[in-house]
Amino acid sequence: MEHCDVLVLGAGPGGLAAAAAAKKAGAEKVIVLDRDRKAGGILNQCIHDGFGLIRYGASVSGPEYAAKALKEAETAGVTLRLGLQAVSMTSDRRLLAQGTEGLVEFKAGSIVLATGCRERTRGAISVPGSRPAGIFTAGVLQNFVNVRNILCGKRVVILGSGDIGLIMARRLTLEGAHVEAVLEVMKEPGGLARNISQCLYDFGIPLYTSHTVSNIIGKKKLEAVEACPVDEHLKPIPGKSWIIPCDALVLSVGLIPENEVALTGGVVLSEKGGGAETDANLMTNLPGVFACGNCRKVMDLADYVSNQGTLAGANAARFVRGEALKPWNDKEASGMVKGLPAPGSVTCPICPNGCQIHIDPQTGAISGNRCPRGKAFAEQEKTHPCRTLTTTLRVDGGEERLVNIRSDKAFGREHLAEAMEQLKKVRAQAPIRLGDVLAELSFDGETVRFLAGEDVAAKCPEQ
Repeated sequence: MEHCDVLVLGAGPGGLAAAAAAKKAGAEKVIVLDRDRKAGGILNQCIHDGFGLIRYGASVSGPEYAAKALKEAETAGVTLRLGLQAVSMTSDRRLLAQGTEGLVEFKAGSIVLATGCRERTRGAISVPGSRPAGIFTAGVLQNFVNVRNILCGKRVVILGSGDIGLIMARRLTLEGAHVEAVLEVMKEPGGLARNISQCLYDFGIPLYTSHTVSNIIGKKKLEAVEACPVDEHLKPIPGKSWIIPCDALVLSVGLIPENEVALTGGVVLSEKGGGAETDANLMTNLPGVFACGNCRKVMDLADYVSNQGTLAGANAARFVRGEALKPWNDKEASGMVKGLPAPGSVTCPICPNGCQIHIDPQTGAISGNRCPRGKAFAEQEKTHPCRTLTTTLRVDGGEERLVNIRSDKAFGREHLAEAMEQLKKVRAQAPIRLGDVLAELSFDGETVRFLAGEDVAAKCPEQ
């Protein structure tokens, strides 16, 4: 049995922040467990930018954010135990995990649950029809495209308007697929306004609110879906449906807190959302067991997850040391605007405020921005919209088949498709270090450099 002061379950943004904070708060031995072989959690497949605006004051990709969080944990002296799947826990803070070396038992002074969330599947929303190949949750498709280099369809329909679904609509379009439609059963989309604007409006992807998929068509392979408007009870309206031919259906229909291990120890979950119930100090009904991030309550930004993890980890250390715990401000969960962008406005992505900035068509006057940067962005949008491009390159001689890259500056939106075509011809050679310049392109007389968003080690020669 291994003993530690604080045991953190999950090496995503919340878990890494919790572990680093626990060490800084005086815990001597802090261990982080994760079933994956790589720390960072879901961030490793989220190659889009927009992370870090709150915590690091800059817009970075998911893997870049994960690298920063991992460095903070390692610098603090945290012990990482990767490739270990937690199996069960007890109310007296014992935890059983399984890995390649077999079963491992831990005894901790306190535990922080940072297990994240999982996606709702087709079964959770009861979509009728056959069961052909070609139906994916948005996160699974994101992994296929961004990590495994597999494009799972050429004509795609997205059901639901969660942020990952919206982001994948853009990603699939840039990779050459055609997104036929995004269908949302509610009257308003569930994703952030900035994602509606830059992931759908930028590419002319149609969004149908108060619509759903009323039938799935195809035997072995998906051939089409039946789209249908819904009534005030969210039921399909008879006689109003139409057929959309497609070979992939992507489900972006919500997230469920992941608390299977917590349940084995008797942690009480919320009846409404399934998250771990905590007091103001983020402690569950079990003394010394804390919860943070999406396993407690699904949050919009990784930055908020990290901030909550920081408090949970510090409180876990305080519990072990017999010190007073500090409360969490539950208002720090989302400050970003959701739903449709305001008519006649642009949605500023520069900071979490997500200001809806209005440009008067007659006078050109700009209003609605909370800072000068927002005004500058709106003026840029009015004359020449620019975007940062994130994508992947194939890797030769590396432990990974892909490396994610990000342009070092925003450039003309009209050049995105051209840039993607040129980058598809580029191959990166391992080893690669985060920040390496892997490609350079020129648009409108300006050089745009594409930087590696992660390390990729060289593949070890076979013995």
